[in-house]
Amino acid sequence: MSVIARSLMNITRSYLANPLQGSISSLGRLCVNSTFTGFTEAKRFGSSLFRMHRTGPHIKKRTKPKPLNGQPFAKGVVIKTLIRKPKKPNSANRKCVLVKLSTGKEKIAYVPGEGHNLQEHNIVLCRVGRVKDCPGIKIKCVRGKYDLPHVVKKEN
Repeated sequence: MSVIARSLMNITRSYLANPLQGSISSLGRLCVNSTFTGFTEAKRFGSSLFRMHRTGPHIKKRTKPKPLNGQPFAKGVVIKTLIRKPKKPNSANRKCVLVKLSTGKEKIAYVPGEGHNLQEHNIVLCRVGRVKDCPGIKIKCVRGKYDLPHVVKKEN
């Protein structure tokens, strides 16, 4: 069966199924006046529906850039020590450092624990791990490696 014949059958079915839209005379007028425009529209609409049915829904794959290019750790040199303020309900200042990583990027890294002695040109090991209440900080420094010592235990 040709495409034109199929399209004509579909148009007649739709007009017969919906008598409110038009009568047989309006169907005849449609076929005489706009012979090919109606067919091309019906063909294009049907083929895209079939293609959508065949291929399934179009789902975009979104990939977030990994902070250390997919590596678990990276060595870096401290450029500057910073203090960041957290988001709304929290108020304690977060101690951070601007680090030039071995990958060549400059990132802000969080220093966990209480107190640190980091200065410019110190070497730190950075790992992936975000700080929830500080936007934009996606890496942390590892305590006890290179120039960042372990947390000093408090004595009572």
